[in-house]
Amino acid sequence: MPSTSKIAFVTIGQTPRIDVVPEMMAEITIGLPAGRVDFREFGVLDGMSPAELNAMRAKDGEHSFATRLNSGEEIVSSKALTEEKLNVLLKKIDSEGFDLIVLLCTGTRIDPLENTLVVEAQRIVDTTVEALAASARQLGVIVPLERQINDFKERHVFSGEPRLVAASPYAGNAMAESAKKLEGCDLVVMHCMGYSAAMLEAARSAVDAPVLLSRRLVAGIVRQMI
Repeated sequence: MPSTSKIAFVTIGQTPRIDVVPEMMAEITIGLPAGRVDFREFGVLDGMSPAELNAMRAKDGEHSFATRLNSGEEIVSSKALTEEKLNVLLKKIDSEGFDLIVLLCTGTRIDPLENTLVVEAQRIVDTTVEALAASARQLGVIVPLERQINDFKERHVFSGEPRLVAASPYAGNAMAESAKKLEGCDLVVMHCMGYSAAMLEAARSAVDAPVLLSRRLVAGIVRQMI
C-alpha cells in the first residue's frame, strides 16, 4: 500500500454515515500518523428525490435491507433494486483510483470488479462467525428487521439452527431487551453494520456470552490491509 491509503466506504443508504464511518475510522487508524488514511463515502440512495426513495422501498414479502438516510430516518429498501444500483455505483468507483472499497452492509451480493479490492462485510462476518460457531452449542443472531428473520437462511448459511431476534439500529429499538431473548446462547453476532459500540455494550449487558460486532470485525480486516 502507498504512504496514504485511499478507502471508499459504500453504504446502501445515504451519506454521510456519521453513525458508522467515524467509529470505524477510529479503530482503523488508531496509532497511525495523521494523513495515513484518506477516505470518501458513497451511497446508493444519495441524491434521490422523495419519489425515487419511495420507489426503492421494499414491498410486502420482498427481500429487504434496513438502512439510514442522511436525515437519520430508517428506510427499508428492496434488496433486488438496491443491489442493482449498488453494482452500478461500484463499477463507477472502481475507476477512481481507490486502494480499497469497503461495503457497509452485511447482506449484499456484488459483481466482481476489475481494479479495486473489495472488503465485503457479509463474507467477513459470515465466515468469521461460522468458524467460531462450529463449536458453539447455540448461535444467536441479531438482525435489524423481523421480516429478515424469515429469509435469513436464504441469505446466510450457518451450522445448526441459529436463534434470531430483531432490533433496528435506526428506529430506537431497545437492544438490551432484544438481546435478552438470546439468553442461553454461547455466541451472539450483531449482524448489521449499523450496530454501534454502544449497542454492543447494551447487548453484552443482557446476555452472558461473547458478542461480535460486525463493524468491528470489518474494521480489523481493513486495518490489516492498509
